[in-house]
Amino acid sequence: MTRLDFIVKKTKVVYMLDRSSALLRVERHRCSTHPIEIQNAKIVIHITGSISEFSFRWRQQFRRRYPDEFLDKSNSSGKGDYQIEYEPAPRITEADKTNDKKSLQRALDSKLYLLLYGKAYGSPSVPVWHFPEKVYESEETLRKCAESALQSVLGELSHTYFAGNAPMGHMVIQPTDNAHDSGYKRFFFKSQVTATNEFKIGKCEDFVWVTKDELLGYFPEQAEYLSKMIIS
Repeated sequence: MTRLDFIVKKTKVVYMLDRSSALLRVERHRCSTHPIEIQNAKIVIHITGSISEFSFRWRQQFRRRYPDEFLDKSNSSGKGDYQIEYEPAPRITEADKTNDKKSLQRALDSKLYLLLYGKAYGSPSVPVWHFPEKVYESEETLRKCAESALQSVLGELSHTYFAGNAPMGHMVIQPTDNAHDSGYKRFFFKSQVTATNEFKIGKCEDFVWVTKDELLGYFPEQAEYLSKMIIS
């Protein structure tokens, strides 16, 4: 085996040759890169430039090619041309103009809450505005009871999401003179609408989707507590 060592501009080239194979190893130490050719057991070193120059040429040769249409769009950004193709949707919808409180396509900058009009626990003879509700019976948890209450109104829960397992608040309802019970507790759970703009509301005489400010007008006696419990 013949071994030759060369040092060329801080580049160490080790060439090892025997009868069956040849091994070439280049060790770089903060140096330039040099293509190497083997010609008749001789080492020929071509000085082509620095590593940064080689890297730049490599990127230019194999960089991703984009369509001219795409480049024309990117070059025109900031010049006002793109504004012609984009028109934002109006914030005031037809439901806002007609004050349609049965539509979810209203008050887009606020959260909407579902209220039902009909018979409710605590006032069985007179229809009142109330949240979807159900008397706790034998459900495994309070959340299961809340899910059952909402499902009885919507029919299914595939477009709803319950935020947490614990109630977001509760109220203690004191008994009245004409009440047959000794009072009860009302627990509130938060559920969000997902991926839909329309529900088939049932088991009530009427329903509305209202903002927080509008909701407080339906419950003047509990307005102070509801205002603190509902953030927005």
